[in-house]
Amino acid sequence: MQTFRSDYLTILAAKQHRHLVELEPVRGTIYDRKMRPIAFNVSVYSLFASPKMMSEADKQAALEQLPGILGLGAEAIAADLDKDKYFSWIKRKLPQETFEQVQKLKLKGLGFRKESKRFYPSASLAAHVIGFANIDNNGLEGLELYYDRELKGKPGWMRVMRDARQTELLLDNNFLPAHDGLNLVLTIDETIQYIAERALAQAVQKFNAKGATIIVMDTRTGAVLALANQPTYDLEHFAQSGAESRTNRAVTYVYEPGSVFKVVTAAAALQEGKFTESDKIFCENGKYKIANNILTDHHPHGTISFAEVFSVSSNIGVAKIAQKIGGPTVYQYAKKFRFGMPTGIDLKGEVKGWLKDPSRWSKTSIGAVPIGYEVTVTPLQLLGMMAAVANKGAYVQPFVVRYIQDKQGHVVKSFGGKVLDERVIEPETARRVTEILVDVVEKGTAQKAKIEGIRVAGKTGTARKVIGGAYSEGKYYATFAGFAPADDPRLAAIVIMDEPHPAYFGGTVCAPVFKEVIENALKYLASSG
Repeated sequence: MQTFRSDYLTILAAKQHRHLVELEPVRGTIYDRKMRPIAFNVSVYSLFASPKMMSEADKQAALEQLPGILGLGAEAIAADLDKDKYFSWIKRKLPQETFEQVQKLKLKGLGFRKESKRFYPSASLAAHVIGFANIDNNGLEGLELYYDRELKGKPGWMRVMRDARQTELLLDNNFLPAHDGLNLVLTIDETIQYIAERALAQAVQKFNAKGATIIVMDTRTGAVLALANQPTYDLEHFAQSGAESRTNRAVTYVYEPGSVFKVVTAAAALQEGKFTESDKIFCENGKYKIANNILTDHHPHGTISFAEVFSVSSNIGVAKIAQKIGGPTVYQYAKKFRFGMPTGIDLKGEVKGWLKDPSRWSKTSIGAVPIGYEVTVTPLQLLGMMAAVANKGAYVQPFVVRYIQDKQGHVVKSFGGKVLDERVIEPETARRVTEILVDVVEKGTAQKAKIEGIRVAGKTGTARKVIGGAYSEGKYYATFAGFAPADDPRLAAIVIMDEPHPAYFGGTVCAPVFKEVIENALKYLASSG
């Protein structure tokens, strides 16, 4: 045997007594804007067996005592113990109580290996932003996926010597340390996020909505301070959630926005000098024919001013304004406000929506696109439009990661404040549009967005849903988007509800959520900075 099989036996002995162990890097921590941890790794123990070193009695003892403690079936454990291996996982990343219970059993042939597990202390808070990592610390959703390479780090390895019983004894000189992952510091504020999630969840329940979205943004920098969707899910138990609850509606859902899109038409008309706020427009007492389509208003109006057209949200008035400035002009400004293209936010799955070139408009499109139909947008795109008005016409790219830092706290890379268009509209035009939007809140369709002592600017929207290729009866998207304080904007926000009922107007179901969130967020920022 020694003469003819020496090479084989030498290799076999080396495998039995010397093996490589991968050193797992610690995944980087995710912090909110005030350095409060919202995703980090904790040390845990994983249970393994050495089936080739276990007697039948050892295996039987394990099968009798482990299933109840581990919550695994005896068949599954038996399958792992029947493997012709020196190493086989039984169950990884055990809760501390489970680890202690198994350890007390002192079962032969079993061992523990120290690993780390992702922990989300706030469960579902900011779930659609953070995302989650799996048992191997690989990012699968949200920022955990988008920045997986930075967060993950690089594994190391060491060579371990074992005795005849496969007990790990010592290291040899071959050793490569693991490089831990980098940390992310977000724009999300844990407190504002909580305020937004609470208000949204209460509104969804009150108005029986199928789903909802809220986003809060710093108008000056594009920093997203809060982003939440309903339904949502628990990051600690992501495997139990469905695809719909994990979907980030803020960037992946598109819909026809309805009247909120009228801001584009207002901005275009004023910027091009075709109208002034006091110009009179006859709104046909509620019915107006465009080609073969009859356009209606929810409440009929006679002759009202340009500013009042938007305050009362007259579809007919806006269509007449669009007819005068022309479809190509409306389209041009919609493109300037970056509809039909992604915002470029650092979140996976963002879609660009749909904005038709005027060459493809039908004869009735001039009465549809300017009032928010025949165009699809994401909630984030609408908020970007509103923030540009608040920011004196400058469009700043929204973002959710402020910077990446190493374990010593040194900034590796910073983000934010990127101006995509310095002049979507002139500052004076932005001021005039703002005053019109203040009227919408003060005396128009969005009076439930009023905040005492603070001027609020905003616009409501209520749009029928398309189901099966046709507009549905009784199913709507309700929207309110706005910013405050109107005189010196700090925060912009959008609230969208999917199929609220029986109430369904944006001014009724979404404006109160905006008021609650922005009022509390401004107080919080004033006290904490």
